[in-house]
Amino acid sequence: MTAYKPEFRFDRPGALIAALPAVLGFVPEKSLVMVSLEEGRMGAVMRADLAADLGDNLERLAEIAATSGADTVVAVIVDADGALCPMCNTGHRQLCEALTDALAERGIGLYAAHVVDRIESGGRWCCVDGCGAQGAVEDPTASPLAAAAVLDGRRLYRRRADLQAVIEVADPDRTAALVEPIRARAARRQADWQADPDRCGRRDVETVMTVAARFCEGAAPADSEFAMLACGLTDVAVRDTLYALAVGADAGAAEALWAVMARTLPDPWRVEALVLLAFSAYARGDGPLAGLSLESALRSAPEHRMAGMLDTALQSGMRPEQIRELADTGYRLAKRLGVRLPPRRVFGRRAV
Repeated sequence: MTAYKPEFRFDRPGALIAALPAVLGFVPEKSLVMVSLEEGRMGAVMRADLAADLGDNLERLAEIAATSGADTVVAVIVDADGALCPMCNTGHRQLCEALTDALAERGIGLYAAHVVDRIESGGRWCCVDGCGAQGAVEDPTASPLAAAAVLDGRRLYRRRADLQAVIEVADPDRTAALVEPIRARAARRQADWQADPDRCGRRDVETVMTVAARFCEGAAPADSEFAMLACGLTDVAVRDTLYALAVGADAGAAEALWAVMARTLPDPWRVEALVLLAFSAYARGDGPLAGLSLESALRSAPEHRMAGMLDTALQSGMRPEQIRELADTGYRLAKRLGVRLPPRRVFGRRAV
């Protein structure tokens, strides 16, 4: 689901369908996409795989739509086989009927339901109920939302698997081999922390910023540095301070470091890197990456408080500028630790 509500008014199905890759961050295939509308404008967007158990998830999707403030919903089914036979897609019609019932229980109407063969220029869509309406998909790369995504620094992926690769463990053998070095480093850090917690925390935050800057210049972290970074993230004061980097001038370097840590660290240390990555992505408006990171973090640590809070905010459609306010705590903690963080950067026309 997206973490924000784009400024996009629904008026043409071909244009709405073409905008979906920019909103989701990837081109959906074999999917049900639900676009919530608020007074005719695009609101939160949800996607689920077309699978045998999809009907069981409709209640949850409808609840998310209700929480986001939708008054109506447009359903888009991406299915090459079904789109080629508008009059024989009984399964799609039954799915939309079930979705209509789930939404109606929450006071939401199903404005329209379309099935499309592929979301690219030249793709074809038609209405699910056989009403006769049909047309071509406009060029997704020319969508105003695609242009906005690029200007915001978001990367658009060809497939969902390409987006997943951003956070998936890259080398399982290396990841497994890091467990013992991290534990050994944690034992040494514990002694340092007991002697002077603030000094220990200050050193860890400064190490993160140094490693992030070097990584941005092309120097990949060594295993010893990964162990040091992982141990620092177990300290609540350090972790909460690092959230402030998401709104700082060096946010890009920090986010790149969180991503490589998510691909390298073993659990449970990997979870903290995933949540930091999710917060950073959310703060700059990249809902797809934030959602995927949170999904992975909560799968490993269902009770993680920050992950749960961010996931709830994401699913309720809370805007990035509201999430950025959480970084204030990081700046306050940095002051207490004696760490000088990068100055805040400007998002759009507003300083945060």
